[in-house]
Amino acid sequence: MKFATKAIHAGQEPDPSTGAVMTPIYQTSTYWQKSPGDHQGFEYSRGTNPTRKALEACLAALENAKHGLAFSSGMGATDTVLRLLQPGDEVITGNDLYGGSYRIFTKVYAKYGIKFHFLDLSKPENMLPYINDKTKLVWIETPTNPTMQIIDIEGIARITKERKLILTVDNTFASPYLQNPMDLGADIVMHSVTKYIGGHSDVVMGALLVNDDQLYKDLWFIYNACGATPGPQDAFLVLRGIKTLHLRMKAHCENGEKVARFLKSHPKVDKIYWPGFEDHPNHDIAKKQMRGFGGMVSITLKDADLQETFRIASSFKVFTLAESLGGVESLINHPVSMTHGSIPKEEREKVGVTDNLLRLSVGVEDIDDLIADLEQALK
Repeated sequence: MKFATKAIHAGQEPDPSTGAVMTPIYQTSTYWQKSPGDHQGFEYSRGTNPTRKALEACLAALENAKHGLAFSSGMGATDTVLRLLQPGDEVITGNDLYGGSYRIFTKVYAKYGIKFHFLDLSKPENMLPYINDKTKLVWIETPTNPTMQIIDIEGIARITKERKLILTVDNTFASPYLQNPMDLGADIVMHSVTKYIGGHSDVVMGALLVNDDQLYKDLWFIYNACGATPGPQDAFLVLRGIKTLHLRMKAHCENGEKVARFLKSHPKVDKIYWPGFEDHPNHDIAKKQMRGFGGMVSITLKDADLQETFRIASSFKVFTLAESLGGVESLINHPVSMTHGSIPKEEREKVGVTDNLLRLSVGVEDIDDLIADLEQALK
């Protein structure tokens, strides 16, 4: 099936008991067993639930993966991957990351003797000097949050497969509509489902998608044992959101491009980060591994201090000043004080996450209203 058909039908057969077309919300914690161990595939809803199972099958299909696991948050999914590691193991990751990922790496798992290398991965070979017999995991985002760095997934995968390392790709910014890391050699694809996949800013969820059966079993054990699993109502909301993912992503991409082109020549804008520009670093890689450039745009404001940046960020009327991204509504975010506040100033400034940087999640409103809002806020 093509993407749009999978989004609407994958994992979602009519309910056998009633014929319901929409997957029912199985609001139950436990399940009847004919005799001990003789059940219908469901025992206890921390580990298995029919609504969540339908969602996991749909997510796997969208990422061209064999197995899917849904979590109560993107950080719950991230935590589960990190629990595959042992004290003394080493991780290679990028130097521009979502602040929550940086926080769990440095403030939680580093305490257990796991070492993290934060590198410029714009060229895959940059990681080679850091690989040793303790290296177990490579974790990348592409495009990155918030400076939209593009990392060559296929190039990284060639190195990780040769050395038998686990490659995890955070595919949140692209969504499975624009990019499928599994097809490019990733072992695990992670999503903050809260964002584009859910798409309506009404649910918090994460996901992991894998092909390898043993890796799936290892992750499922942690998923069940540690319990960061979502309830059926949230699974239902995401299934509903996915049905329009392809339509929403087309609109996000169209509006994102128009906003980016408007801002590129704006006198108040110093730098702009959007992978669709030919002068964006690794634009050729983005063009090869993505089917569009998305609705995320970051800018730095010319000659703006923190106070002026706050004033502008608070001046929008259609864009909402808020954390998160990927919903149908447009959002404006100040990473330094919001999503990336946990990253030390000297570290974030190395990659351009400065006090005068704003991140825009361009929604699907009428583009004329979005441009007008940008014009009035950037006076």
